[in-house]
Amino acid sequence: MKKGIFIGLFLLPVLVLILWFTPSSEAYPAHSGSTFRAGQLKNARVKKAYQLKWNSIRKKLAGLDVDSSSFKIFIRAFKQEEELELWVKSSGAQKYVLYEKYKICASSGTPGPKRCQGDGQVPEGFYHISVFNPASAYHLSLGVNYPNASDKAFACKPDPGGAIMIHGNCVTIGCIPLTDEIIREVYVMAVEAKDGGQQKIPVHIFPARMSSTNMAALKRTYTDAAVHKFWNNLLPGYEAFESKHVVPSVSVNAKGLYVVE
Repeated sequence: MKKGIFIGLFLLPVLVLILWFTPSSEAYPAHSGSTFRAGQLKNARVKKAYQLKWNSIRKKLAGLDVDSSSFKIFIRAFKQEEELELWVKSSGAQKYVLYEKYKICASSGTPGPKRCQGDGQVPEGFYHISVFNPASAYHLSLGVNYPNASDKAFACKPDPGGAIMIHGNCVTIGCIPLTDEIIREVYVMAVEAKDGGQQKIPVHIFPARMSSTNMAALKRTYTDAAVHKFWNNLLPGYEAFESKHVVPSVSVNAKGLYVVE
C-alpha cells in the first residue's frame, strides 16, 4: 500500500508537466488550410505563439462576427502616434473591422519617407508582407516589401536600404517593433490569413493619422516641400480606407507616384 502511494506521488508531478505542455484541443485551428501553417509550426516560437494566443484570437474573432477558419487581415501603422492597427474580415466579407490597436514600443527617425540605406527612417507608403521569419533575432518578424516601386523612383542611389520588419524585442533602426507578447498575436494572425489564401497582406504606413488638423501641424514642424508633396500623395489612400473600411487598390505610375484606383 505504501509502495503504491509512493509511486502515485512520484507520477503526479510528471502527469502535471505532461498536461501543462500538451496543447489543448483548441490550441490550433481545426481547418487544414494549405501547408504554409504546417511549415511555420515546425518552429518552436511559432508553435508556442499558437499555444499562447490561438484560443483568445478565436474568441475575439467570434465576438467580431469574423470566421476564424477563413479570414483576411490588414495592417496600418502611424509613426507620430506610435500605433499599429490590425484589421480583420471574413474572407467573403467586403469591409474590415478593427481587431486591435497596439503600441509601437520604440521608434527611430522622423516623419517623412525612407530614402536611403542607413538614414534610420521608418518607411511611409503602401506595402504588403513579403517575409515571415520565425527564427528572427527579434523573436518573430514580418517583413514588408520596402523598397517598392515608388521608393525606388525617389530613393538616393544606389542603395535605398531594405529589411524593414514588424518584429518583437522593442529595438529599432527603421523597423516597427512591438513587444514579444504582441508580435506573437500579430504573427499568428498573419500566418492564418496566408494559410487561408491571402496572398498579399497589405501594410499601410503613415506619418500620422492624416486628419487635416494633424497634417497642418505636421507640415508646420517639418517644412520640406518635397515631403509635403509626398504626404499629399499618400492622403487619397488613407482617406479611401477611412471612409469605407475597404482596402483600396494602389498602384505606382511612371513618375513613381501612388495612384488609388
